[in-house]
Amino acid sequence: MADAGLTPSGLAADQTLLAWLEHLAHERRLSPRTLEAYGHIGRHYVAFLERHRGGPQTLSDLGAVTAAEVRAHLAERRSGDRPLNARSLSQTLAAIRGFHVFLDRRCGTPAPQLALVRGPRVKPSLPRPVTEDQARGLLHEPEADPDAEPWEAARDRAVLTLLYGCGLRISEALSLKRSDAPLPDTLRITGKGDKMRLAPVLPQVREAVDAYLALQPFVLEADQPLFRAKRGGALSPRHVQATVQRLRGRLGLPASATPHALRHSFATHLLGAGADLRSIQELLGHASLSTTQKYTQVDAARLLAAYADAHPRARRP
Repeated sequence: MADAGLTPSGLAADQTLLAWLEHLAHERRLSPRTLEAYGHIGRHYVAFLERHRGGPQTLSDLGAVTAAEVRAHLAERRSGDRPLNARSLSQTLAAIRGFHVFLDRRCGTPAPQLALVRGPRVKPSLPRPVTEDQARGLLHEPEADPDAEPWEAARDRAVLTLLYGCGLRISEALSLKRSDAPLPDTLRITGKGDKMRLAPVLPQVREAVDAYLALQPFVLEADQPLFRAKRGGALSPRHVQATVQRLRGRLGLPASATPHALRHSFATHLLGAGADLRSIQELLGHASLSTTQKYTQVDAARLLAAYADAHPRARRP
């Protein structure tokens, strides 16, 4: 059913784009980062049509978009100073499709030609976890940093332990409040799309957070962020990323050893220890089991690599 407030065919294209982004924010409840990416894609798309057609676009104009125009826009995004790779182009096309689905359902303005556009082929990427020894090294290395205050080293270890021990995203770990600690046996985590899940807390995770709390120098109110930066503000995701980048340099780990790789490792190591996919899906907060199934490919690849390395018959002269 079309939304009466969005049906006039002369409505400006940028107004329809704003309405779509508000829909994604308030009804779909997408994260601010995802909204920023979709807004960037949408503005590029509308700006291209305005240049290509020589003037401002309306809702009616958007419905008349042709497959050739969309292909030309993707070709433009593929070139230039900041060319998009195949995966980013595929995400761009998916966002444009989502925008037009919204215009069809809410504004009664379909874009039938869009069905004729195919995206680039994207080779599926597998998660790149670290090994158990590498994960252990990342968790203990902060305490070996001579330039860090003891409370800062304890904080960094606590955050990384949450990523690996509970399978949290950086944003989820940094969203914890002072009232969440001491950590309970199970954390209630709000993930992507406001999806709630329960994350069991290992004793080692609780101990790492307790050690940080015992050393950190600030007076924290119950509703304030648990993890603090050097000057007392909330710790930023960028700090966690920079910390892991510095630690992996000291440990000689590859560039794939990122904070998110610790979350991948949480899942891969659980799978290797015999956990079932449905349980891992719940622990990670994945909406689809197909997302979690990627970890079976990682585990199989690791198993084959170990076989090739260890079995005498697998070796070649």
